[in-house]
Amino acid sequence: MSSTPPLATLALHLPDEAATDALAQQLAPFLDGREGNVGGHIHLRGDLGAGKTAFSRALLRASGIKGRIKSPSYALLESYKVSNLYFYHLDFYRFSDSREWLDAGFRDLLRDDAVVLIEWPERAGGLLPPPDLQIALVYADQGRNADLSAFTARGQKWLNAMAIRQAAHPRPAQPPGDA
Repeated sequence: MSSTPPLATLALHLPDEAATDALAQQLAPFLDGREGNVGGHIHLRGDLGAGKTAFSRALLRASGIKGRIKSPSYALLESYKVSNLYFYHLDFYRFSDSREWLDAGFRDLLRDDAVVLIEWPERAGGLLPPPDLQIALVYADQGRNADLSAFTARGQKWLNAMAIRQAAHPRPAQPPGDA
């Protein structure tokens, strides 16, 4: 995590997989050009099994990636291309030294005009530049909580637009007894 405080934050409860998919579908247009921007860097934090890869798959699918979307856990990197936009999905979990991602040549992938998703960014120490958006996923009683933090003006723009959409289309509350 960056030592720089976030410019904006948004806390969401994701009660099920459909809510996680919906969050990815909300974010995808900001990355793939449908909302004017192309590219962006997202760091995904959370314990094993918290939903980082599930969210990444949903985001890649919502951005137009077809076919099998593999976890980068063993290969460290999975790359995709839709039209002229590159998507890089990295997983730093296996790194034991914060400089390993540099030695692997991943710095060259951190282009502003590419979508870069990094799981376990904390394994890079403080060597990564701040992301546009950090998503921290945490287990909750019913589903998971997602804390989104913007560290750049681009990320702040995304969060502001998402907050407006959340306010305009809140998820219905669960009826009593369904919790």
